[in-house]
Amino acid sequence: MDAIHFIMDKIKDDALKQELDIQYNKYKSISDKICELYPEYSDKKPHETNAMNKAMTWYGIEMKTFMDDSTSKVAELLLQGTNMGIIEGRKLLNHKDTNADVHQLIQEYVDMQEDAVEKLKQFL
Repeated sequence: MDAIHFIMDKIKDDALKQELDIQYNKYKSISDKICELYPEYSDKKPHETNAMNKAMTWYGIEMKTFMDDSTSKVAELLLQGTNMGIIEGRKLLNHKDTNADVHQLIQEYVDMQEDAVEKLKQFL
């Protein structure tokens, strides 16, 4: 969600902006589901991205788009991040001892990201 937020001002293509709005809302929906499910497993609040990681994400986007902020470059960066999310999600899915509700939520996350990859490819 942070990466989408940070990169939005660089996007010139209205169709890509619209797609990222959709993706942002899907991430938000999954985040809300995590917040609902989390208290069943911990008395703490769900992990929040710390300020340093957010700053590094912002800085990375700024540096990688400094010389090229074309739609294709932005789509490439988003695809790279999305693919990292898919990999992490698939690793979690491979843990056979995961609770069914958690497994279902991870599967929803991976499916959403795999769908996002297909949609982002058209902007390369």
